[in-house]
Amino acid sequence: MSAGESHSIGGEDVGVYLADCAADILELAAFRGQAAALAVLAAQHGAPLPTFGHVASGTAGIILAVRPARWLLLAPPAQPGALSRSWQESCGQCAAVIELSAALTAFHLRGAATRELLKRGCRIDLDPARFPAGSAASTIIAQVSVTLAALASGVLLLAPSSTSRHFREWLTATALPFGLGARANASVALLSGESMS
Repeated sequence: MSAGESHSIGGEDVGVYLADCAADILELAAFRGQAAALAVLAAQHGAPLPTFGHVASGTAGIILAVRPARWLLLAPPAQPGALSRSWQESCGQCAAVIELSAALTAFHLRGAATRELLKRGCRIDLDPARFPAGSAASTIIAQVSVTLAALASGVLLLAPSSTSRHFREWLTATALPFGLGARANASVALLSGESMS
């Protein structure tokens, strides 16, 4: 199956497509008074840091801001530990670099019914007028702590790996009435072209 191919699970009428998104994931936590210095260094490395509650993209990948002075960076998979070592060398004087690749699992949803599906279990208002493309937040969905970002063509979801199986099962079951389509894995490179700062 090529990257653009999909197949229907729930029937011919597909309202939601679900894909895994393989990524290396880091948290960049600025030391006190060092957020501006971190922003300069991050921008130099292709990761422009968005303001709180937003998502941005750059050559390094996708960057989410859902906690004050902390950012999540999703980058294409590399050798284990290589990304965190590189960032630690670059910004170790102004930020802590926390490796979260094994701790979080990334999913991507797209399709006309994506937001309606998530409303079935989400605690925040996902109306496009209140949560437009370029927005990011942390919330609870189906009793799972989830970080989500609205991209131009869908929603990126980060769930703890320990509960990712349950969360995938909830997504699948909840999507069936809308028509569920499975997609080949979504790449960070593709999705970073869809995010909005």
